[in-house]
Amino acid sequence: MNAAADAALRRTVAVVALLNLGYFGVEFGVALAIGSVSLLADSVDFLEDAAVNLLILVGLGWSLAARARLGAVLAGLMLVPAAAFLWALAQKLLSGAPPGPLALSLTALGALAVNLGCALLLARHRHHGASLARAAFLSARNDALANMAIIGAGLATALHPSIWPDVVVGLGVAWLNLDAAREVWARARAEGRAARAEEPQA
Repeated sequence: MNAAADAALRRTVAVVALLNLGYFGVEFGVALAIGSVSLLADSVDFLEDAAVNLLILVGLGWSLAARARLGAVLAGLMLVPAAAFLWALAQKLLSGAPPGPLALSLTALGALAVNLGCALLLARHRHHGASLARAAFLSARNDALANMAIIGAGLATALHPSIWPDVVVGLGVAWLNLDAAREVWARARAEGRAARAEEPQA
């Protein structure tokens, strides 16, 4: 049963990794074209999610202790979008130009479709593979929430042109990733303690 579950999870995360990598290119290009802080942070998050799922493919065959260490690495990777946001935020505050609201909302709508699909694929595996599967599920779930907020920022910008809806949502995206990283780190530490407890005593 565990071997079958591992094989199914491997297939799922492979598909999710490809979807995330593909939409990273779309969202990153649009973010640069319209000068959107929130889309830039979200696009980097797509790239990070692709890396997370590729690492999960590697880590599923490892021991509990090795998987716990990899879970800690994944928690660190989930901080990458927050760092990218800080750089983009500085650039946005200097320019003061709001992003194009239509492109912002439509791109976020496409991202929402991708992330909802990934979340549905991963939902049935979130309790298998421990911190590894949990990391992938949290990333997809948080990205879907972020995309809905970006759509709202696009609508708000259309009504009242300003950089602030984009900036505020970007802050929210960064916070979601920090919170998810904290949870994955906690689970990885718990697995590390469990692995040490299973080690034969000298």
